[in-house]
Amino acid sequence: MKIDLLYEVETDRPFDRAHQRELFGEVLQEVELADRLGYYTAWFVEHHFLVEFAHSSAPEVILGALSQRTERIRLGHGVVLLPYPFNHPIRVAERIATLDILSGGRVEFGTGRSSLYEQMGFGIAPEESRAMWQEALSIIPRMWRDEPFSYEGRFFSIPERHIIPKPIQQPHPPIWLACTSPESWRLAALNGIGALGFSFVMEMDELTTHLQTYREHLPQARPVGEVINDQVGAFTMVFCAPTDKEAEERALEAFGWYILSTYKLFLAHTKGAGWQVLREKEKAFLEALEGRTREVFDYLRAHNSIVVGTPDRCIEGLKRYEALGIDRMLCMMQVRGIPFKEVRRSIELFGREVVPVFHQAEGGGS
Repeated sequence: MKIDLLYEVETDRPFDRAHQRELFGEVLQEVELADRLGYYTAWFVEHHFLVEFAHSSAPEVILGALSQRTERIRLGHGVVLLPYPFNHPIRVAERIATLDILSGGRVEFGTGRSSLYEQMGFGIAPEESRAMWQEALSIIPRMWRDEPFSYEGRFFSIPERHIIPKPIQQPHPPIWLACTSPESWRLAALNGIGALGFSFVMEMDELTTHLQTYREHLPQARPVGEVINDQVGAFTMVFCAPTDKEAEERALEAFGWYILSTYKLFLAHTKGAGWQVLREKEKAFLEALEGRTREVFDYLRAHNSIVVGTPDRCIEGLKRYEALGIDRMLCMMQVRGIPFKEVRRSIELFGREVVPVFHQAEGGGS
């Protein structure tokens, strides 16, 4: 199992110009450290309008900077939003290929649709977003292959053109889908792409069910790319410290706030429609514990939904995911409310004492 980092680029208010510059500089430093320590991939989300939660609205720019400041760590779009006008597929193909060239072939191409709140901010009809995602996904790999390329479809009409440049990786960078619902796990399999499990408060038995769904449908795949990516990634929040007490004290409020506030934000902005990431069970849990971060933290830990503690305890927590057959563990450490120095310490301790346990078992992390 490979150990990755996931970034939303979270921050506290106020975020004036000086603070924002400092924030992005810290994130770059953290990934540079992760590169030296042997983490496998640094993933960056694409989110819009999510104040405090996610200031990574232009991940292609962050990843471009990192391509010149790192040497080994892979650079992941987790994910590119494919419904238009978030991103036009031609621009996606161009940017992914350019990043692959600049990074020396280190790109992971995750895809997704985003939340209703973000879709409506761009004037996207939510009921059309899945079909837009599917159409864009189906033609981007062809743009890297066909010379020249042309296409006539429901959402996109592209006359014969040369789409340049082409990526270094052959036949192309690995393709993924952000999976939050049972249907998205099935879609990932049927399209022959990797699944990135991004659901919150996910218990191990539920993750097992999603993995079964993915594996069962994979033989029926009609790959959108030239090859099938059959890997599965899972997301969790992580904080590592020399003692369990120190790790818990630092993570408790930040992790509890993140879960509760994310739920409240999305529910408020979808006018009762809910958030596709949150299932009924999660809604009931969060409503019952509103404002009670201690109880939220304890629940998350009891259900193995977070990894917090000493290196040994973190290893124990991650081995549960490894036992299920997870290929990539996306660890989010840069969470609002945890100072840069503490995040850096967690990344370093985790990188020195936890990451090698899993990468050495596979014969290396690169």
